[in-house]
Amino acid sequence: MDLEFLKCHGSGNDFIIIDEWNNDYSFSEEERKMLAVQLSRRGGPIGSDGILFVMSSTTADVRMRMFNSDGSEAEMCGNGLRCAARYAIDRTGKKELVFETMKADLPVAEVPEIYEGIRTFEVAIEPVSFDPASLPMITKKAEWINTPLPEIKEDISFTALSVPNPHLAAVVDNVDDSTVQSAGERANDNRQLFPNGTNVSFVKILANQKIFVRTYERGVGLTNACGTAMSASTLVSCILGGQPFNEVITVYNPGGMVQTVVNKKDENFYIKLRGNATYEFEGTVSLDLNNPSGMSVRKKKDFTEEKRLYEKMAHYAAETGVQAY
Repeated sequence: MDLEFLKCHGSGNDFIIIDEWNNDYSFSEEERKMLAVQLSRRGGPIGSDGILFVMSSTTADVRMRMFNSDGSEAEMCGNGLRCAARYAIDRTGKKELVFETMKADLPVAEVPEIYEGIRTFEVAIEPVSFDPASLPMITKKAEWINTPLPEIKEDISFTALSVPNPHLAAVVDNVDDSTVQSAGERANDNRQLFPNGTNVSFVKILANQKIFVRTYERGVGLTNACGTAMSASTLVSCILGGQPFNEVITVYNPGGMVQTVVNKKDENFYIKLRGNATYEFEGTVSLDLNNPSGMSVRKKKDFTEEKRLYEKMAHYAAETGVQAY
């Protein structure tokens, strides 16, 4: 089969967009999983953290489904939704749209640049729940907030929440990759505790309205950034780390930076995530799902200037954000 695609990234979290919305593509569920595994393979001709299928919707303007590089489907992907938002906004000419996702219809919009030359998009991260059953997490506790979890990492307290995909977040003094990797692997290997696995993030408070987040992403591993993880981590830092509600918080990560806002109304939380949606290249891939070694890619356009501008912003983020690990 021949498929047109667009390679893009949000905060260094990279994706392949396949447009079923405007193209006559039809995939079985098994084919979606196989495409995610084969096209996303690192070292292959494209490589990514996953695939974004942009589709028609009966409840919103457009629909997004996200499949991780291991073939599993994510309930939500904040960085991916920003990329899909730009793609749909570019094609409709509208500045605001509503996207159907697995758990909710969510508003997206193009907003003022987070950094000079960086087109920026805001997406809603909802619904938010601290009910362990929403992850799911198997426990008798009604909530798991800043509580030790020795099965995952001794001497570290975690908070469990869904946004709506599952997250564990820990506010720590220092972040190192080996600890994040180990905790992420243990959480995702322990299916008696997390039947569907979970994302795991370590959060360092840098200053007022500034945090650093490092994430082990379910189905991916250590990642430059995870939009829902940065959103969940911001909420946890507001509850536990003294960060303000209803104010812009800058979140630094190995892939760059984003902005988040956590609004609290009564006992409910509503998160906004703002950041880049950078195009890398587009082209056509020819492949036989039963013979992945024969895959070939023809590039049509390389977005060199966009990549240069993002590298400039990432350098700025590395210099202005306190080195957290």
